[in-house]
Amino acid sequence: MALELPPTYLLPTNLEPDRLRQLEGQISSLTRDINEAHIIIGKISRRERALFELRRLKFLTEEVSVTSEQARDVDESKRDDSPQPKRRRLSSPSSGQSRVNLNKDQGGYIPTSNDSIVVVKLAWWLESQEKGSLLPIEDYVLYRGRKLPAAQTSSPISVKSINIDKLSSSPIGGGSSFRLPGVAEKFNPHRHRHITSQPPPLPRETTSEHDVPLPSIPDFLHTTYSCQRPTPGNPPNEEFIKELKEVRTLRLLQGDQIGVRAYSSSIAALSAYPHLLQTAHEVGKLPGCGAKIAELYQQWKDRGTLQEIEEGKANDRLRVLKLFYDIWGVGDTTAREYYNKGTDLDDIVEYGWDTLSRVQQIGVKYYDELQLKIPRIEVEAIGEVILAHARKIDAGFQMAIVGGYRRGNAESGDVDVILSHVDAAATLHFISKILVRLEQAQYITHTLTLSTRNSDRGQAPLPWRGEGRKGSGFDTLDKAMVVWRDPTGGEAAPHRRVDIIVTPWKTAGCAMLGWSGGTTFERDLRRYCKAELGLKFDSSGIRSRRDGSWVDLEGDGSAPDMEVAEKRVFEGLKLPWRRPEDRCTG
Repeated sequence: MALELPPTYLLPTNLEPDRLRQLEGQISSLTRDINEAHIIIGKISRRERALFELRRLKFLTEEVSVTSEQARDVDESKRDDSPQPKRRRLSSPSSGQSRVNLNKDQGGYIPTSNDSIVVVKLAWWLESQEKGSLLPIEDYVLYRGRKLPAAQTSSPISVKSINIDKLSSSPIGGGSSFRLPGVAEKFNPHRHRHITSQPPPLPRETTSEHDVPLPSIPDFLHTTYSCQRPTPGNPPNEEFIKELKEVRTLRLLQGDQIGVRAYSSSIAALSAYPHLLQTAHEVGKLPGCGAKIAELYQQWKDRGTLQEIEEGKANDRLRVLKLFYDIWGVGDTTAREYYNKGTDLDDIVEYGWDTLSRVQQIGVKYYDELQLKIPRIEVEAIGEVILAHARKIDAGFQMAIVGGYRRGNAESGDVDVILSHVDAAATLHFISKILVRLEQAQYITHTLTLSTRNSDRGQAPLPWRGEGRKGSGFDTLDKAMVVWRDPTGGEAAPHRRVDIIVTPWKTAGCAMLGWSGGTTFERDLRRYCKAELGLKFDSSGIRSRRDGSWVDLEGDGSAPDMEVAEKRVFEGLKLPWRRPEDRCTG
């Protein structure tokens, strides 16, 4: 007998087409319109993913919870073995709560009112089918909400309508909450309100667009691992990619980590596509893009920008979050904490200085200077100074400038330098020696962080101890993150951010690879090593996930230089060699 459900929407996420069609045939109450649904079933396992899917579908809801009175009724229904009607209606919900029905066999609430919604794991439906009756739902619920009409969304707010002079200046440690006057309700951090949508329709196409001959997708773009394909620094669709990067930053500032990863994958795929885009349909066919990115492409093509970027520029909350996020030493989470306590940059200096870490204080002090980009000629000059001082200690040192410079960027946000020596004794505790020399020469004004963990353990490789374990010794190359200023430039010389990394020769290839790729390249490299090879990769070496043992792909330090060592790592990982200029995934 078929199991009866209220109108149900099935998320296609993570489902192969054949499996999706099979499940759709099993749900008699299936609806294609999410606005009609009371239950949303998906092959997902986290509340954050449920919120992301709702947001992607542009479906506006407000989170609600089962009341304590309803919870007591559930407990009583579980204990009471006497016959009961299959469903009994509860008392009318209070304002802001959705009306729900109780089923004793389910041990939980399935919404049946027009404005209620619940997102549950696919496992609930599969296990219920296997049993032949609906299982208790509560253990499978990811999100419970009330549908909101479109009229409840706030219109974009203009910066001109916000009186900046009235912003709260309460100290960071104060207990009062902070509100930016006039900020749209959907950006209120103290409300559980989420915006998400029906499956994004493929953008409209004209008859002429159907006649446009589209190039075939290159074979290398059929992989989900960006480390397997060439990604140049100046792709044909750079302008559209810049727009997507701005949207990704907005998602990051709002704590949408799943959205950040999704946009990163789309950006990496578009960056690797060697042809100038012509139609939205062409975008939708690219791996990692689909209908959503196709829709955004059409929007950008029609308007010259994206609506989400326009709304972000007009929202003062996001402007303040971006300001905090750009402080060196402050991540997106800390930026949101500062905002919720009612501060701007001046407030931090005046009221909350003592609550900042030393690194954050330096980031605030040199805020404007550290925002300036560093031209390649200056990056090279800094590298030459470091190498010259290293060779005054030992003439055998080799140096490579990595990061964005090695990928060919015209300007860099900071300078990343790797030092190594064929003699392991030379790199032992060398990081402290080079810092002392550069400080004495007045190039380093502040040392932000200093790590000597690799030297402290005698530069001996440690085995990997498994996921979630601390103290594994992984990614523990000796390194120093410093503030740099050229003493020959006088007072006009700006402060710069410089990272100095010291690696033993036997891991120089991994260090080069780990510090040279774009963010998504490095993420996919680790994902590839885990899924395809059963290895754990990091800049300090490679370990087996099976037994934690060290894996040497560099020939026991026999490479003549650091780039050859890096090429050996590519070969050992069964990856085609990619020049650093082809690792620009963004």
